[in-house]
Amino acid sequence: MGFGIIKVTGNTVTLIEMGVLKLSPKKDAYERLRLIHYKVCDLVKLHQPNELAIEAPFFGKNVQSMLKLGRAQGVAIAAAMQSGLPVTEYSPRKIKQSITGNGNADKQQVMKMLQRILNFTDDPKYLDATDALAVAVCHHFQDNVLLKGPVKKINGWKDFLVKNPGRLK
Repeated sequence: MGFGIIKVTGNTVTLIEMGVLKLSPKKDAYERLRLIHYKVCDLVKLHQPNELAIEAPFFGKNVQSMLKLGRAQGVAIAAAMQSGLPVTEYSPRKIKQSITGNGNADKQQVMKMLQRILNFTDDPKYLDATDALAVAVCHHFQDNVLLKGPVKKINGWKDFLVKNPGRLK
């Protein structure tokens, strides 16, 4: 399980911590879930974040793997909610699109773009850490009012032309 923690101050995004919780496949499934819960609770206690963002479950071919992943995500979400944190989920495609501009980017591309955005040079040992960091940065980008700009509701072409006279040629 990867995790990434960022700090946002004004327009500046800073990497606080990223890493992975390596869980032995030899451990009982319930023990692994307990360790995930403890890790999320420890990270919340240590860093006192305002929010938690998580990658939404995606569709896979192996049903058993999907069930295990869903349980792990559920435990992480429950730990965050127990701490009073709001939780937001993002699809893998949305995360990649937000970070690289390409919803089909591979893990290496995401990692390289995060290095540029957050000014770090070390290549992490596990790309699960940068995947988690990408979720945090994606959440910041989605939540950043400066990047959203004013929203204009448009009711047809006439309304569009009235609200955007400079776009008419």
